[in-house]
Amino acid sequence: MREIRISDVTMRRAAGLKELSLTFKEKLEMAKLLDHLGVSAIEVEGIENPKADSLRIKSLASLVRNSVLAVPVQMDVENIDMVWEALKEAAHPRLIVKAAVSPARMEYVHHKKADAMIEDIAMAVSECKKRADEVDFIANDATRADGAYLRKVVSRAIEAGATTVTICDAAGTMLPDEFAEFIRSLKADVPELADVTLGISCSDELYMADACAIAAIIEGVGEVKATTYPMDVVSLGRLSKILKDKADACQATSTVRTTELKRAIAQVSWICESGRSPYSPFETGVREADEAIVLTERDDQDAVMQCVARLGYDLSPEDQAAVYEAFQRVASKKESVGSRELDAIVASAALQVPATYKLESYVINSGNRIKATANICIRKGDEELQAVSVGDGPIDAAFLAIEQIAGQHYELDDFQINSVTQGQEAMGETVVKLVWENKVYSGRGISTDIIGSGIRAYVNALNKIVYEEQN
Repeated sequence: MREIRISDVTMRRAAGLKELSLTFKEKLEMAKLLDHLGVSAIEVEGIENPKADSLRIKSLASLVRNSVLAVPVQMDVENIDMVWEALKEAAHPRLIVKAAVSPARMEYVHHKKADAMIEDIAMAVSECKKRADEVDFIANDATRADGAYLRKVVSRAIEAGATTVTICDAAGTMLPDEFAEFIRSLKADVPELADVTLGISCSDELYMADACAIAAIIEGVGEVKATTYPMDVVSLGRLSKILKDKADACQATSTVRTTELKRAIAQVSWICESGRSPYSPFETGVREADEAIVLTERDDQDAVMQCVARLGYDLSPEDQAAVYEAFQRVASKKESVGSRELDAIVASAALQVPATYKLESYVINSGNRIKATANICIRKGDEELQAVSVGDGPIDAAFLAIEQIAGQHYELDDFQINSVTQGQEAMGETVVKLVWENKVYSGRGISTDIIGSGIRAYVNALNKIVYEEQN
């Protein structure tokens, strides 16, 4: 019985949807879920912003251990090199060359004529194959392409080194029998397809994407692109269930862990639907901490830095040494160190910079019958800056007031509160993680007042961002 590869394209497709904007942390969380679920490949968006997107891909590459991590490239050598440099440390890397092959889409998307398009595809696939063992050529809008031209493009892509060829019904206008015949005819006319994996991607325009995928699998297709969250394409949940319940009829199975499928889909849906209040930098939900990190005094610097990277940090060699030294001091007094303690260590030891902003004073008004307000006064050099803001709570209002002073919104990646002493006058430690240009900066604050420690932690993280921007 054949094993069908299911490639999850949720993150890659979400990148093009304004209403479904995933944060850096959400992408890392989703990648971990999908990798554990057992999908064959996880597809993410490529590189537009070199610095931020390269860090994102490197972070994902360090997390995804079982699935193929697939990233699209543009059809130029510079972009291919950039993507590969970020992806090459992945356990199972794959480069994707995606090109429109229907006349209208070639002109509109690529501004290319048919012959020039073939040469560009062959060049891009060939360059990708020099770097990666796996190369996926996606023939976008293939069902509306000229038949003879499509066959020529597919043959040329395979000749250039493509290991997977994906045929897209982007219009989604075919019925299952029509799509099965389309695949059957293509396989007959392009015998080279027998030497590579034939994949498909179907739009759900007629609510037939899942049925078309099953029809194509019966015709011998080896890979299907699907999403865990509903996005007008094949549903990973429904496809996996059909393959499980009708394995004999399809003569195919998948590697997806169906016993964990319902829970994983619910978690991905939560990530995609949580959203944010338009008045608040906070996410509208609370996620569990990543307790998978357990380090001890016996762990070396490489092991600790791998865990630091999993938390989203990209540290310089000097900061790595400082963090490891601080880790050893903490680990020598504890049985183990988890993710929250590691966050606090990074916040206190890494990127210690001169304070551009210094907290002067704050006044918070909050209650069960009034909206929380914060009046924050911060000194920048000789200038005293003040802002008043209303928020969903005292911390929310304080952070929004600081953003007014800084003149910039930063993505709040995490907010942690820990007690460092006991009793009525207990000291509270707060760690705030901000994301700027897809890089994580953490700040630490300590006070008997939890709101005060949160404000100090935010200002500490803000100073690190400003320092890097200025230098």
